[in-house]
Amino acid sequence: MPLPDDEVYNHANEPFADGGEAPDFSYQDERMTLPDQLETRQPDRSEQQSFFTPDPVQSGRPQRKASAAFVMLVRNKDVHGARRTIRQIEDRFNHAYQYPYVFLNDEEFTLDFKEMMRPMAKAEMKFERIPKEHWSYPEWISEERATQARIKMSMDKVLYGGSESYRHMCRYQSGFLVHHEAMREYDYFWRIEPDIQYSCDIDVDPFLYMQDNNKKYGFVISLYEYPNTIPSLWNATKDFMALHPHLLASDNALDLISNDGGVSYNYCHFWSNFEIVDARWMRGEAYQRFFEHLDRAGGFFYERWGDAPVHSIAAALLLPVHELHFFKEIGYFHAPYQNCPAEPELQSKCHCDPAHNINREYSSCTAKFLALANERGMVYPEEVEEY
Repeated sequence: MPLPDDEVYNHANEPFADGGEAPDFSYQDERMTLPDQLETRQPDRSEQQSFFTPDPVQSGRPQRKASAAFVMLVRNKDVHGARRTIRQIEDRFNHAYQYPYVFLNDEEFTLDFKEMMRPMAKAEMKFERIPKEHWSYPEWISEERATQARIKMSMDKVLYGGSESYRHMCRYQSGFLVHHEAMREYDYFWRIEPDIQYSCDIDVDPFLYMQDNNKKYGFVISLYEYPNTIPSLWNATKDFMALHPHLLASDNALDLISNDGGVSYNYCHFWSNFEIVDARWMRGEAYQRFFEHLDRAGGFFYERWGDAPVHSIAAALLLPVHELHFFKEIGYFHAPYQNCPAEPELQSKCHCDPAHNINREYSSCTAKFLALANERGMVYPEEVEEY
């Protein structure tokens, strides 16, 4: 995407809110531990669900596939990083499934980009342009106010505070991606970005796992958002909850994102550079009303609301907990963080170091998610006690 040369399109390499570099979370001695009851409670296994996905492809092509695609927002100049990602996906998983790839750009893809990408996979590739109306200011936004907000946030050293295109990207990912003509035929999408790494063989189809188990949102890493990027997001969310209480799931995950019953937001979010999502849910009434409410509030432009907290808050409030899923067995690295499974039966398929797993550190809220999942009888206690 056309960002200034000194800014990076994806939001992985984010320093902490004070403007310094992200700390090294490679140490092991300060892991977050779960409450004692996780080690002692033994709910009925008929009600539990393992995070280990079953029934891998034994040989040849799979007998069935989901209606699904990989999707990447990418600039022409990022072609080499995009090639590396596709090669990773193909080697670890998609050579057996050949799910299609959808590449999106707010500019036309060059012929060179397309010719360099196509040899990376046998699967179908679509190269599409984002409609201008989805990458521009809506009529209710004051461009002058938005400009002044960027100037101030840049002076305050807020991450991407001065970037205009970053804001368009976050808004697009938050609400319009699933409506692109090239995406409408798919029930599920798996978001990928340039220069990511998959460190474990993926023997099971995550799309089919989502479909067969009625999952709507899947993640591999969770973190805490920078408060100075979203100062009014939770207030806007509370306004939505007051206006549309009937759209909230009865068994939702409010306790994941709030420590005080919804009075405030604890900034927990799923890192959305990896997400596997039921696109039908995002096209549905509840999610679209939530996005439209936030869009009207103006925070995508007057502040710097990211798509990660927007997706995460929506998933936590609008879905029951059992429709969220942590893909613990997927080894994934997006600088500077990774998920790396430690279980021997999973490590035999991986090349990552499980000592370096952000999900086991204080800067992740995955342990909080697993604690909630355990309380709802979703997982085996032995699968969460290491977090």
